[in-house]
Amino acid sequence: MKLISWNVNGLRACLTHDFAASFAALDADVFSVQETKMQPGQADFAPEGYTEYTYSAEKKGYSGTACWCKTAPLSVATGIGIEEHDHEGRVLTLEYPEFYLVNCYTPNSQDGLKRLDYRMTWEDAFRAYLLELDAKKPVILCGDLNVAHQEIDIKNARTNRMSAGFTDQERAKMTELLAAGFTDSFRAIHPDEVKYSWWSYRFHAREKNAGWRIDYFIVSNRIADKIKAAEIHNEVFGSDHCPVELDIDL
Repeated sequence: MKLISWNVNGLRACLTHDFAASFAALDADVFSVQETKMQPGQADFAPEGYTEYTYSAEKKGYSGTACWCKTAPLSVATGIGIEEHDHEGRVLTLEYPEFYLVNCYTPNSQDGLKRLDYRMTWEDAFRAYLLELDAKKPVILCGDLNVAHQEIDIKNARTNRMSAGFTDQERAKMTELLAAGFTDSFRAIHPDEVKYSWWSYRFHAREKNAGWRIDYFIVSNRIADKIKAAEIHNEVFGSDHCPVELDIDL
């Protein structure tokens, strides 16, 4: 089974940058996207052979998640069941017979860390949600989790320490999630590889490869041995992020 996740930074914009061709070339069984920045029906994209599921933010042109599936899930859930966290279209959960797929766009802590306190509340609530699912069947979490976990996951670790996405607090929450029974698929397969999934639009960051690895596939420990491949497709353009891939035998 091949899974793809991509923060498209606005699906309508990405469609003008060959999203449809990239989607077809990647040929995923489930293709998850984050930051759709749209309401249902605002994009002209209906790939043959896929069923679409979307979860939009209440605020227009902001956040949002979507999945396209070759095989329809048993059930689909939006949000994490906590009113405080369920207005921004951030979590879309697909239940399959053998696993849950959770597509997540984690809240950014923002410039000046204005939203860091909220982010900490979110992290604890979201981890509890994942553990609740994991008690029933294995979980595959994908998405833009808005944190570079270790220094290997960011080009300029020293100068970015305490920047949003690389604060000690956010990194500790990722450590806590993994310690709760989950595996970072890319790091499991590529323990020493330096590869990034996001680059600022400023300072020619992508051509200099001054990036961050903030897009993930994270799986329950008990299915980590089923991972066949975990890739970062930094050859694919169209957004400030690139797609990430998980191949898993379930």
